[in-house]
Amino acid sequence: MELRRLARYDALIFTSLLWFMAKFVRYLFPPLFEPFQTAFGVSNTATGLAFSALMTVYALMQFPSGVIADRQGPVRVIAGGAVVATLGSLALVVPVPLPDLAVPVGPVASVPGEFLAIVGGMLLIGVGTGAHKTVAVRLLAAVHRERTGRALGVLDTVAAFGGVAAPLAVTYALPDWRGLFLASALLVAALTVLFVRRTPRHLDDERATAPSGDGGIDGSLAGYLRLMTVPRVGLFVGVTVAFAFAYNGVVAFLPLYLTEAAELEPGVANTLYSGLFVVSLVQLGTGELTDRVGRLPMLFATVGAAVVGAALLLSVQGVVAVAAAVVVFGLGAHGFRPVRSAFLMSLLPDDAAGGGWAWYEPC
Repeated sequence: MELRRLARYDALIFTSLLWFMAKFVRYLFPPLFEPFQTAFGVSNTATGLAFSALMTVYALMQFPSGVIADRQGPVRVIAGGAVVATLGSLALVVPVPLPDLAVPVGPVASVPGEFLAIVGGMLLIGVGTGAHKTVAVRLLAAVHRERTGRALGVLDTVAAFGGVAAPLAVTYALPDWRGLFLASALLVAALTVLFVRRTPRHLDDERATAPSGDGGIDGSLAGYLRLMTVPRVGLFVGVTVAFAFAYNGVVAFLPLYLTEAAELEPGVANTLYSGLFVVSLVQLGTGELTDRVGRLPMLFATVGAAVVGAALLLSVQGVVAVAAAVVVFGLGAHGFRPVRSAFLMSLLPDDAAGGGWAWYEPC
């Protein structure tokens, strides 16, 4: 009986676990910046650019994956992205002896070929993971129409623990970090098979894979651009894009900031970095409150907490004070996610939910 009841939520479970793995693999890289610099003789700039490239291709995948999901359905798109991310992880399992790349200008003469191979794997991971979130929000909003905030809260909470596990995994796996990517690839492959087998039965074909026609979207780029001319949509996207840029910047470089600017030991810094994601449990509460008390009050509360936390992080010293700042920032930043998702999905017509959401998600 319990297994039968649990089966009602298998679309949510497998979608969330795949998003967890996407976050886990992506957040393996910031704690590996320093080992990469030591092993390959590259600079902090090089590792930062590599991670920026990963996030760039992740962002660029949002719109096409959303549009394809609007036409073909979300299951195929999510599964295809998982396959690409698996290939990217496998590319990092063994060293690839590429030739060094000569750099005609700048402080270095060349970039090691082995590091270039790592960058190639990172780009594949960016492409694959970029196909997930936009489409997952669309899928869960269709399956859980009456409890969209709660479902998206579960999605983001489970995924955020990928950020908890990643730095801890790096800490305990070093120096054999390549094994982490092999284990990730095998687990993603297994989850993808289960996702493809169990999810389609929850979707009504007409609602989930065919345009409903009630949104007036003709499938063209201009059609999706017209969504941004709706005042409520444009204002929401404009305000939250600034928040998203700030959040991504903090998450990408927080480990280095904690060791260099806050002068914490690497082990303590990685623990606090994990703590940033532990507090993502707040998403379960903010998602539920969004369904109950409204979206706008929760938007203001969560964004305000994140701003206060970021300001404290820049102005305090000491392990306890810095940890408190990280926690406050995490509560606001993570609590914001299900609220913003539910709010935007409520503004978009069904036939443009994937592509319309994709205008925001890249940030």
